[in-house]
Amino acid sequence: MIRYGILGFGAHGDRRLMPGFARAKQSRVTAISRRSLERARATAERYGIPLAFDSKEELCRSPEVDAIFIATPNAEHRADALLALRHGKAVLCEKPMAMNAAECEEMIRAAQEEGLPLGVALVFRFEAGARRLRARVAAGDIGTPVFARSEFSYWGRNHHRSWLLDRRISGGGPIADVGVHCMDALRFILDDEVTRLVALGRRDADSGSVEAAAIVSLEFRRGTLGTVLVSIRAPYRTPLELVGEKRTLRANDGLTVDAPVQIELVEDGRVVDVEEVDNSDAYARQVDAFSAALEGGPAFPIPGEAGLENQRLLDAAYAQLGLGD
Repeated sequence: MIRYGILGFGAHGDRRLMPGFARAKQSRVTAISRRSLERARATAERYGIPLAFDSKEELCRSPEVDAIFIATPNAEHRADALLALRHGKAVLCEKPMAMNAAECEEMIRAAQEEGLPLGVALVFRFEAGARRLRARVAAGDIGTPVFARSEFSYWGRNHHRSWLLDRRISGGGPIADVGVHCMDALRFILDDEVTRLVALGRRDADSGSVEAAAIVSLEFRRGTLGTVLVSIRAPYRTPLELVGEKRTLRANDGLTVDAPVQIELVEDGRVVDVEEVDNSDAYARQVDAFSAALEGGPAFPIPGEAGLENQRLLDAAYAQLGLGD
C-alpha cells in the first residue's frame, strides 16, 4: 500500500481525488496540506486522513508519506515537485505539468538525479472509454483515421478556481486547463504524435488575461487531422469522434467520469453498433497505476516526458495566440 500526501486540496480533492482514493486498492491518503491549518484539519477529519499540515515542507518530510500528489495551482507545480523530490518522495503531478516546457524539463532532470518516479495525472488515459476507442481504432474498426475531434467546454463564469483567469498562475485558459486533456486523449487514442499545430482563440470581457474559447488544429505524423475545441462559455460537454475511411466512432461526452458513456460505430449514416463503458474508476486506476510502479510493477504509463510533450503543444498554441512567455 502506497501512502500519499496531497499538496493542495480544493474542490478537485473533494469531487475527484478522494472518491478515487476511496476506490483504490493499492493507494491511500495519509496526509494533506492546505494554506489554512484549520481547513486542513477539517478536511483531514472529514476523510479520516491521519495528518494535516499548512506547510508543504513538513508534509514532504513526513515518514508517513511515500508519494506526493501535486494538486496546487499550475504556477506552483515546478517548485512543489522539486521540493517533494528533494525529500525523497515520488511525484504524481496534476496536469498541465507546469507553466512551460523549460519547467517540465527541470522537473524531469530533478527526478532523474534523485532516481525517483515523476508521473503526470492525465486521468482520461485511464478511462475505459479512451482505452476502448484506442483498441478499436488499432483493430481497424474505422479503417484509416482521417479526422479526430475532441471538445471540452464548461461554464467558467464565477468558477470556484478564480485563479484560472490569471495567466501568471494558470499558464492559460481552457487550452491549458482542458485542452491538454483533449490533445493527450487524441495522441493516446490514435497512438500517434502531433507534427504541426495551428491555434485560434478569443478573449472576452470576463476572461481576464486568458482565452475564453479556442480551436486548436493538429496534424499527426501518420496523416490524421485533429481538431480540439475548448471553451469556458458553454455548458459541460466532452464529445469525441474518430472519422475513418470506412466508419466513424463517436462518444457523446466521451471524456466524463460521471455517467456511463455510449460508444457508437456509424456506417453510411447508420449506427451499426453501440458499446457502453463506465469511466467512474478512472481516478482510482490512475493512482493505483502509480502505486504499482512504485512497488516494482509496470512503469507508470504517463511519465514526465509525456507531460513535456503535451506542454510543448500548449506552448506552441499560446505562442500563436500571442499569450506565450
